[in-house]
Amino acid sequence: MIFFTILLVLVFVAQIVELFIPPLEWMYNAHIYIVPLIVFYGAMALPFPLMLALAFVAGLLLDALTMQMVDARVEITLGWSIIVYAVLASIMHGLRPLFIRGRWEIHCIMSGVCTSLILLAQYLMITFRRGSILFTPEAWWQIGGPGVIAMIMAPLMFWLLHMIGDATGNPFIPERETY
Repeated sequence: MIFFTILLVLVFVAQIVELFIPPLEWMYNAHIYIVPLIVFYGAMALPFPLMLALAFVAGLLLDALTMQMVDARVEITLGWSIIVYAVLASIMHGLRPLFIRGRWEIHCIMSGVCTSLILLAQYLMITFRRGSILFTPEAWWQIGGPGVIAMIMAPLMFWLLHMIGDATGNPFIPERETY
């Protein structure tokens, strides 16, 4: 339970830190997202109910930051990110047996893909509400760029979070079997 609390605090702190990280100009102003990596690691290292709670908190924080109204219409409604995080974290949780065996490669790739899917869902919601779907090269860079960055950052983030989990005695990660 200590590790779950640490992950909750890290999600909150990372959400604040993301606001102060400038966009990468050389990637068409793509942003760096840390919170999805923490949530997806939690999906691998926590049991299903705690993973859903972590996804709920991360989705609620994202909705609180991105919910906006234009002319009396709500473009991004409260609660959509919670569902997206829960679905994507559930997919990552389904790959947990690989994580337990020490195989993190697929999780690093999936973290990047899922980060891009979160942004794609947000972009689609906004464009459907506005009534025009327009995919410019800049939009693709702002959707795919953070996914690539997440794939690159995932091994280090997962290793750091795994070290924190080991230091706190996370009971949800079974010991690897030796043959």
